[in-house]
Amino acid sequence: MAKKLMKGCEAIGEAAIHAGCRLFFGYPITPQNEIPEYMSGRLPQVGGVFVQAESEVAAANMLYGAAGAGCRCFTSSSSPGISLMMEAVSYMAGAELPVVIVNIMRGGPGLGGILPSQSDYFQATKGGGHGDYRLLVLAPSTVQEAADLMIEAFDLADKYRNPVLMLGDGLIGQMMEPVEFKTNIDPSQLPAKPWATTGCQGRPRNIINSLYLKGEELEEHNWHLAAKYKEMASEVRHATYEADDEMDVLVVAYGTVARIARTAIDSLKEKGIKAGLFRPITLYPYPADALRLAAGRARHVLVAELSTGQMVEDVRAIIGDRRPVDFYGRVGGMVMSADELAGQIEKLVAAAV
Repeated sequence: MAKKLMKGCEAIGEAAIHAGCRLFFGYPITPQNEIPEYMSGRLPQVGGVFVQAESEVAAANMLYGAAGAGCRCFTSSSSPGISLMMEAVSYMAGAELPVVIVNIMRGGPGLGGILPSQSDYFQATKGGGHGDYRLLVLAPSTVQEAADLMIEAFDLADKYRNPVLMLGDGLIGQMMEPVEFKTNIDPSQLPAKPWATTGCQGRPRNIINSLYLKGEELEEHNWHLAAKYKEMASEVRHATYEADDEMDVLVVAYGTVARIARTAIDSLKEKGIKAGLFRPITLYPYPADALRLAAGRARHVLVAELSTGQMVEDVRAIIGDRRPVDFYGRVGGMVMSADELAGQIEKLVAAAV
């Protein structure tokens, strides 16, 4: 299939269809409105169903029902809308339902604004709902990667029977880039889900549940989930690393900020400043071993985010006192420029001399 110029939101929707998804439940909120708009026109063309729910709460609970019946389905929203979905997300994690959720982040807290942000990192990686649960969290940096990761998200959700969250900022949702779809899955050819509630004629009935009133049973279920999350952490840890063997500064950034960082790093080469880029693609499980290895080759680490400092806490916990870790962020929808970030790198190098 030839490459096509698409917005990030549109590419995410098309990728879901190529992944064999035929059900979308959602509610409009900027800056992800192009996803439900695209799905409303595209899904009927492939025999799918689009439902604009009466709220984000309703959309998330529709997702629960469809996933429980064994269907590939997804929803999308933006920061405050994701917050409204969190109760159902906890239920879906507890019931071990494979769903895909897309968050095209905007500024907050509260209603905030409609401009891009990365301030939902805590919500995504630490659990925005109640109870001991984890989501697989993927963070694309380009429109092509958003499409590729969307297809992988459905496979990972099915493999681990766990919700997967795609985390992008408003920039990745609105920018246009060439994208190619190399995978096209026929929903009828997907592996069977013997646990799903598809009708029990000829077999024992299946029950989808996250309610355990006996303490002993709930404890056993929680340890079962914990073992699954440990397995996920050992198998799914993606990152890219771009650097020389020895560096003055290692920049750690994800999503769109990683692209800005790459430009800043390139601009410093002519000044003789050696900087590298570590970009986590899975935010949970975090690629901790790869980060420690990369940081060991630098004198200093700089974490760049569109937040007041969230991922930086994980980076500091992983690196410990092996290297000094600094932070630079912009918030409120303000996006750092490459020159601005390059200036921060230069300050760190000058202070270390």
